[in-house]
This record gives sequence, C-alpha cells and structure tokens, in this order.
Amino acid sequence: MNEEVTEEDGSRQRRTELKHAYGAAYTMLSDILFSEDPLRISFGDNTDEYEPEVNTILPRLGSSQSVEDVRRIVHEEFVKWFELSMAGPEEKYQAIAERTYAEVVPLLPKQST
Repeated sequence: MNEEVTEEDGSRQRRTELKHAYGAAYTMLSDILFSEDPLRISFGDNTDEYEPEVNTILPRLGSSQSVEDVRRIVHEEFVKWFELSMAGPEEKYQAIAERTYAEVVPLLPKQST
C-alpha cells in the first residue's frame, strides 16, 4: 500500500489543522473573503474558493496592530498567490482589512510579547 502523502492530502491536513487551531476565526475570514470576493471568483456554492489564502493569511494576523497592518498582510498574500497584476493595488483590500480587523483579529489567540 502506498503511504506517500500527496500535495493535496498535505493541503487538506494543513487546512484541517488550521480550522481546529483557529476555530471561528478561520470560518469568519473565509466568509469575509468569499463575500468581498476581491478577485471576482466566487459564485453560488463555492464558499471554499479562498481557503488556500485563508491558510496563509490567518497565521500572520496575530501580529497585526491596525487595519493597515491587516490590509498589508492580506494584499501581500494575494500577490504571492496571484501576482500583482491579478491581485491589484493594496487599497483594493480596505473593506476586507476593516472587516477582518473588527471581526477576525479579536477571535485570534493572543500572542505573547
């Protein structure tokens, strides 16, 4: 039997671990990205369309101290995933940043300083 872990299996496991670790914050960020849909790729029932980005954004949000920090983090991750030409300018992520700072950041575990 082949016990090699595929890239897809690894991604699925990572997503499961993050959902468990972050709980409601994971779901909330996913919902925000789906509803704001910065790349216009969401439709109907594909509510998990932005989960790969959630997986890389969420662990970085614990260090955010402002809406501007969140906007920068979200934009940086979208540029990594989609390149600047598709991601667009940082200002495009203002509404996402405001909602994330207000709705997601308070749900994150507090980091020690």
